[in-house]
Amino acid sequence: MGTSAADANGYLRSLVIRRFGREALKEKLKKLGFDTTHWVRVVAYRETHALIEEIAINKLDVLEIAPGDYWRQLPFKSYTSVNYPDFDVCKDVLDRKFDLIIADQVFEHVKVPWTAACNVLRMLQPGGHFLIIVPFLLKVHGYPTDCTRWTENGLKWLLEDAGFADADIRSGSWGNRQCATANFRHGWRMFGWGKSLKNEQDFPVMTWALAKRQ
Repeated sequence: MGTSAADANGYLRSLVIRRFGREALKEKLKKLGFDTTHWVRVVAYRETHALIEEIAINKLDVLEIAPGDYWRQLPFKSYTSVNYPDFDVCKDVLDRKFDLIIADQVFEHVKVPWTAACNVLRMLQPGGHFLIIVPFLLKVHGYPTDCTRWTENGLKWLLEDAGFADADIRSGSWGNRQCATANFRHGWRMFGWGKSLKNEQDFPVMTWALAKRQ
């Protein structure tokens, strides 16, 4: 019965999206006060945005790997983006150096994350920062492939091994069973009109860190 209900809900959502178009539907929902941010990302964006605010957004030359909608809207000094996997951070390095590099939902897809983190370090100015956000309790999503999941400790150790100093890594994680199971059942659930943001430390759905190059 539960599967049939989920299938029916999924079919109804697909009909609505086809009727209005995904972006037009999002705009209609926003006007009704419905938050279209993915539930799994709400706390991660709130916390990491606060970290970036501390290092003066308007003074940063920024590179985003595989850009989404969130970070490109901020008033950075400059903003550059590269698309993964066309730009393969496991082997490609830009000549230019940046004050901040962002990889939001990228590193779960790279085949050699340690090499990718080393290449990010090479593209940072001395004193520059790397913001990484990755999933933990999320379903497999192959864009084009899906390789790895991280706990908060695992993410910090990845960054340390790549050359970032432990003392300069600020990390966090968030999740709860309700959010995790909702995404397993229904795909990318939106925050909507205010779902639970309770944090259950043993059930993180999202992990993040801000690391600094010496």
